[in-house]
Amino acid sequence: MLRATFTSLMARKMRLLMSATAIILGTAFVAGSLIFTDTLGKTFDGIMEGSVGDVVVQEAGSSGSVEDMDVAATSTIDPALVDELAALPGAEQADGNVDAVGVFVVGEDGNVVGGQGAPALAFNWTDAPNQLGNQVLSLTSGRQPEGDGEVVIDDQTAERAGYQLGDEVPFVSSGSTPEFTAELVGTVEFGDGGLAGASISVFDTPTAQELFLDGEDVYTSVWVTTAEGTSQQELADAAAGLVPEGFEARAGEDVAGETQEATEESLSFITTFLLVFAGIALFVGSFLIINTFSILVAQRGRELALLRAIGASRRQVTRSVLIESLVVGLVGATVGLLVGILLAQGIKALFAQIGLDMSGSSLVIAPRTVVAAYLVGIIVTMLAAWIPARRAGRVPPVAAMRDEVEVSSRGPRVRLVLEVGVLLAGIAAFLVGLFVVDTRQVWWIGAGVVGIVLGASFLAAIVGRPVISGLGAIYRRLFGTVGTMAEQNTTRSPGRTAATASALMIGMTLVALMGVVSQSTKASVDKQIAESFRADYVLSNAVGQPFSPAITERAAEVEGVAEVSPERYLGAEIDDAESYGAAVDPSTYGEIQGIEMTEGSFTDLTDGGVLLSEDQRAGREVGDTVAVSLGGPARQLEVAGFYDADQATGWPFYLSLDGATALGAPEADNSAYVVLAEGVDQAAVADRLGALIEEQPLVTLKDQQSYADEQRGFIDQLLYIIYALLGLAIIIAILGIVNTLGLSVIERTREIGLLRAVGLSRRQLRRMIRLESVTIALLGAVLGIVIGVVAGVAIQRALVEDGITELAIPWGQLVAFVVAAGLVGVLAALLPARRAARMDVLEAISSE
Repeated sequence: MLRATFTSLMARKMRLLMSATAIILGTAFVAGSLIFTDTLGKTFDGIMEGSVGDVVVQEAGSSGSVEDMDVAATSTIDPALVDELAALPGAEQADGNVDAVGVFVVGEDGNVVGGQGAPALAFNWTDAPNQLGNQVLSLTSGRQPEGDGEVVIDDQTAERAGYQLGDEVPFVSSGSTPEFTAELVGTVEFGDGGLAGASISVFDTPTAQELFLDGEDVYTSVWVTTAEGTSQQELADAAAGLVPEGFEARAGEDVAGETQEATEESLSFITTFLLVFAGIALFVGSFLIINTFSILVAQRGRELALLRAIGASRRQVTRSVLIESLVVGLVGATVGLLVGILLAQGIKALFAQIGLDMSGSSLVIAPRTVVAAYLVGIIVTMLAAWIPARRAGRVPPVAAMRDEVEVSSRGPRVRLVLEVGVLLAGIAAFLVGLFVVDTRQVWWIGAGVVGIVLGASFLAAIVGRPVISGLGAIYRRLFGTVGTMAEQNTTRSPGRTAATASALMIGMTLVALMGVVSQSTKASVDKQIAESFRADYVLSNAVGQPFSPAITERAAEVEGVAEVSPERYLGAEIDDAESYGAAVDPSTYGEIQGIEMTEGSFTDLTDGGVLLSEDQRAGREVGDTVAVSLGGPARQLEVAGFYDADQATGWPFYLSLDGATALGAPEADNSAYVVLAEGVDQAAVADRLGALIEEQPLVTLKDQQSYADEQRGFIDQLLYIIYALLGLAIIIAILGIVNTLGLSVIERTREIGLLRAVGLSRRQLRRMIRLESVTIALLGAVLGIVIGVVAGVAIQRALVEDGITELAIPWGQLVAFVVAAGLVGVLAALLPARRAARMDVLEAISSE
């Protein structure tokens, strides 16, 4: 039986290779996702372990690592404390650090290096070793900065910016000095060279203090190096008695470990995001495998009956088919693992475009990646082949005496009941989420969509019959007898047609769903901006990078400007619950943004108060106090009022600018709303504001329409990434159509020969097979789009309270998807139709 199994496998190796392709693509995505996230994790681990000293004295609540430097420290340390720490028993040395964030190098092309999310960091030069005993930065060329007007930057930034030693490097900063230049006197490498897209600029200590600390002789943190025989924790405990209120002394290994855990949690989102699409691809691929093995088993009906007749048991026949699937899974997983390595490189390149550049990090191929690739490839393949294998075992020995053997693909009634049950359960969950459940209804809707998709996949032969009948009527009218035969061939094996169409249906469901949700989101953003945006212009950037408040101050002095209202983004904890908000000017912001207050007013907001959205009320009233922390010690702030949560900004809370500064927020603006004086020449004022930011590549000037376009652009960018990832499932579905048609042609060899003998031309034969392919593709597309639109509408309704208030269905886009599906059907039929047309008529008629 084993020899017979491998002989059969080799005789059909091209068809099985098509099935293996689905496994290759699916396992490649699994392997590539794991390799990429392991590489990303190793890069950040190296950054964290190498960017802290033995003992770190810093503001309470900050990690002190590069990863956590999305905001700069606002409290400072006196140099006298550095001397006291250096004199502690067990201390080798103590070094004061000047740390700054948002210090960007402007490249020769006039654009900042980075600026897409990765931090732009600046430090003073010290010789303090990190907790591993190594220098944090090592010179790769030139020398260290030694005076005013000199800078050292990291190799990758120098290369991307196009600068060499001796060049004058322009900078933009979110600090009090918005623009400055410095001579490049050296380049450095961080640790193993991986910075995950961050940039590093290093100045001598007096220059760093002048640029980032208003010239004060103070530091933002201190590293204390342990002497031999002293542990980090012992020295940290000794230092704790010296640090002032609001600061803490922590062992470097604790700081690194805590930040690693937080980063792993953050990176888990990327892993989950990528693996979801890998799962979709594998699920779609399973339909291809089921179809392939079902058709192969049907074609081998007489062969299997002969094996039964000469003594093979049901179990042996079933096992032989499963062994074939095992080989397919092994081949698919092996090739998929290799393709996954290439895919990981591609994902690295993709993320580099959005600021997460890991070009300095080598790929990490962990044992779990290899194990996962093989387990996924083999298990998915064998599970998909299990039902066809059981059918093969049910072939009776007496069937060997027949000319043709029918291997029934009809399952028992219990299976039909279960399939209908899945569909009904999905519909029920969908309706509960839409009309019954008040909270977390999106999860009910999501579960319902999954049930509906699975049920529709199982029952596509039934629910898709109107589509097939409608297309059949068109075919008969346009193509006569050829169209009639195409319709009959499609309905001859409804289970096969349904399984093939279902693979495309799943992909199209997700594409349509995302199209509705994204279009509704953009429509909601447009409406909210139109209703609440009362400024004439806004100074900001698409990725929310902060800029110097000096820019806001300069804009307020421009002739023709009546007022400028800044906004600073905040991450906070309110009564120990994570939240995001903004610091604003209470005297101007409420009117400019058109925010409707339900209680209190923006003018009531003081540096000791907070405004909350109605979503955050939770039994609170005006005058109550809440504990607010921006990463440091919490302060009790009085609730000054509540506002309508359905606003363009969507912030859960607001602080005043002074209140945020008192809590330790950096003084850097993320946007500034500009209102012009009445009767001024708007174009002239816009020109003056544009001239103001000529040297600020991170800041752009936008009117209402441009601002809305910028917000929509971000949504479109995310949508295109999702479409690209879903494209993998679509490719597998197309391969399924090609495979099904190819196997169908082989199965119908004698029939095709007879049709050719009675006068069917090659052109008519090719047209018939193309029409069959188009029917399968359109069936999958129509079912998928219908389910996707219904699901998208439901999700939009469920997210109304989260700001997605407008329903918008991209009908033009959906029609384009249907047309594209038809073209896919035509292309998928090219090879099978060509093979059918080239058959020798006499050989085809004489085939068994």
